[in-house]
Amino acid sequence: MLIEYRIVVVDVDVDVDVDGDVALNDMTFRIRAAYLCCCVLWGSTWMFIKFGLRDLPPLLFAGVRMLLAAAVLLPFAARTGLRGYGKRALGWMVLVGVVQIGIPYALLFAGQQWIPSALAAILFATFPVWLALVARLLLRGQPLTARKLATALLGISGVALLQLPALRGATLSTLAALGGALILLASVVVAFANVLVRKELGPYPPIVIAFVQVLAGALLIVALSAALEQGQPAAFTPRALLVIAYLAVLGTAVTYLLLFWLIPRVPISAIGAIPLLDTTVAVILGALVLREEVGWPLLGGGALVLSAAALANQAGTEPAPERS
Repeated sequence: MLIEYRIVVVDVDVDVDVDGDVALNDMTFRIRAAYLCCCVLWGSTWMFIKFGLRDLPPLLFAGVRMLLAAAVLLPFAARTGLRGYGKRALGWMVLVGVVQIGIPYALLFAGQQWIPSALAAILFATFPVWLALVARLLLRGQPLTARKLATALLGISGVALLQLPALRGATLSTLAALGGALILLASVVVAFANVLVRKELGPYPPIVIAFVQVLAGALLIVALSAALEQGQPAAFTPRALLVIAYLAVLGTAVTYLLLFWLIPRVPISAIGAIPLLDTTVAVILGALVLREEVGWPLLGGGALVLSAAALANQAGTEPAPERS
C-alpha cells in the first residue's frame, strides 16, 4: 500500500516516499511479469505437446511429464507441511488428482494426436461452461440463471462450429472428431474435479493439493501406459527430453507456483481470464510455428467458445439468490 506524505519539507519524508514508490513499482512489475508468464507458458504447452507426440506415445509422454513435475513440486509441498495431514485429507487429494490430472491428461494427450493444437486449446477452453453446469448439479446455491444458460448455448454452438470440419471429413484426419471428443471430455472431467476441490479440499494449502494431485495423476497415467501402450515405439530423443523438461518444469511446476503467488495479489477476474489469454497464445503459436490452418470454423467457433468462457467467468459476480 502506497502512503502519500503531505509534508515534503522534511528530507527524510521525501526519501521514504520515493522508496515507497520504487517498491510499489517493483511489485507492480513483478505481478505483471508473473501474470504474463502464466499466460504464455500455459498457452505454449499445447504446441510443445504436439512436438513431444512425434517421438513418444501419448500416455507415456504425459506420465513422465507429470512425474517430473511432481518431483519439482515436492520440496515446496514439504515446506508447506505435507506430512501434517491425515489419511482422509490425503485420500481426497489423491482422488481429486486422479480425476483432475490423471484422467484428463490421458484424454488430452491422446486426443491431441489427431487434432491441431489450436483446436485442442479452444475445445478445452469450454471448461468454465461445464464448470457452471456441474456446479449447478452438485453444489447448493448455484441456480441455473439466464447468464449460465446463455453461457452454455454459446459454448455448445462454438463446439459445434469447431467440430464441423471434422464431422464433414474435410481438412482434418478421420480421427479428428474422436480427438475433439476426447478433449471435450477432459474439459468436463476437470470441471467435475474442480467442484470436488471446492467441496472437500478448500482448507488445505494449494501447493500441497497440487503436489498430491500431480503425483496421483502421474501414477495413474503411467499405469495406463504400461497396460495400453505395450509395443508402441518410444524414442527419448533430445527433442523429446527437452519437451518433457519444458512441460514439467515451466508448463506445470513454475506456472502452479506463479499462480498461487498471484491469487492473493490480483482480482479473481484476472485469474479467471488466464484461460482466455493462454488459449489465444496457443492459437497464435499453432498458426505461426506449427503452420496450422486458421479457417473460419476455428475463428468463429473460437470466438463463441471464448465468449462463453468469459461470460462464465463473470457468473460469480451475479447476486446470490435470496433465501426464503
